[in-house]
Amino acid sequence: MSQQRERRPEFMIEHAVKGMLPKNRIAAKMLMKLRVFAGTAHTHEAQNPIKISV
Repeated sequence: MSQQRERRPEFMIEHAVKGMLPKNRIAAKMLMKLRVFAGTAHTHEAQNPIKISV
């Protein structure tokens, strides 16, 4: 997991969300809309996102 986190940190979140979705065509459409950003830089500054501490 530590190697995966270094290479593609967004994959871990995408994989977890995919596991929670139903296994059908709707899930594929929902996953296409999912946006996960590694790090603090992203393209949605206008939406005023709130940082969640983990």
